[in-house]
Amino acid sequence: MLKRSVEPLTPEEYFRLEADSPVRLEYVAGQVYAMTGASIRHNLIAGSLYAALRRHLRASPCRVFMEGVKLHLARDNAYYYPDVMVSCDPRLEKLSADDKIVDQPCVLIEVLSESTAGIDRREKMLAYRRLASLKEYVLVEQDVRHVEVFRRVGDVGWEQVILEAGDTLVLPSLEFSLSLDEIYEGTGI
Repeated sequence: MLKRSVEPLTPEEYFRLEADSPVRLEYVAGQVYAMTGASIRHNLIAGSLYAALRRHLRASPCRVFMEGVKLHLARDNAYYYPDVMVSCDPRLEKLSADDKIVDQPCVLIEVLSESTAGIDRREKMLAYRRLASLKEYVLVEQDVRHVEVFRRVGDVGWEQVILEAGDTLVLPSLEFSLSLDEIYEGTGI
């Protein structure tokens, strides 16, 4: 991500700036960062996860969102664009055309690239894990079959599960599973 501004902006200024921007912008404590374009492989992986989650959750009150929906973290004064996000917030059952922001996700998924992996593993992980609603945070490598799941354990802890080729991603909070073969289908790896 490239840093877009030096002077701190208010969230309202950020929304106006982004409305006129040709690229998506993330906002963290007054600073704005341009989102880099995703590779085709990144898009295929995120799309596979989105499609499988959407099919699985179709008859539930949970909603699945992909890339273009903002996540608001009030505690961090931040707006991010997770690659895939699931929320079971009842407020999302009736959506208006103007709804663009989610603030109570239960699952967040980031597909890692060389330019975003550090941010996804550090800043975003720290901020995301402070969300009371979050049950699982998933990091998916795009150049090798490798997935890390960070799962909330009780009120204070997190466990890490590492998955490799041949394994299956399991998200108990959603009663969902998907093989890594399906996640990486069509990506050439």
